[in-house]
Amino acid sequence: MELPPKVKNILLLDSEGKRVAVKYYSDDWPTNSAKEAFEKSVFTKTQKTNARTEVEVTALENNIVVYKFVQDLHFFVTGGEEENELILASVLEGLFDAVTLLLRGNVDKREALDNLDLIFLCFDEIIDGGIVLETDANVIAGKAGINSADPNASLSEQTISQALATAREHLTRSLMK
Repeated sequence: MELPPKVKNILLLDSEGKRVAVKYYSDDWPTNSAKEAFEKSVFTKTQKTNARTEVEVTALENNIVVYKFVQDLHFFVTGGEEENELILASVLEGLFDAVTLLLRGNVDKREALDNLDLIFLCFDEIIDGGIVLETDANVIAGKAGINSADPNASLSEQTISQALATAREHLTRSLMK
């Protein structure tokens, strides 16, 4: 029986290698200091690369790490050495694109810190216990952003459930008049 693809962690670090948002799904790093040491080694190994346009792949400590940088943020997804890097890359692209949608294109450290709740919701929509659930950025952003949606956004920018809720509000208001 083939096991589903597993992710060991998702890391979002700043341009100095400091944590912005991280989530671990593996016991490979049992202590906080072990996690921080891994984050430092990932950052050190990748900081001189130019992963701004395409997803890059590297091997580190018997793991495959895929990564992409934008502005002052560094996105990383780690899987075991037996994992398919294309699947890990699709997880990273889904996360990156969903965060870009939710932050309305302003993907930088300050905006990420202001919207950490949405970023962690993205993590939860993509991965559950290390198992990949979703990689479609529109689905991820839609589920993560349901509670934070701008009620004044056009209907084309809303999910179906948000659009129905908006329509219900408008109908209720018109009936109350």
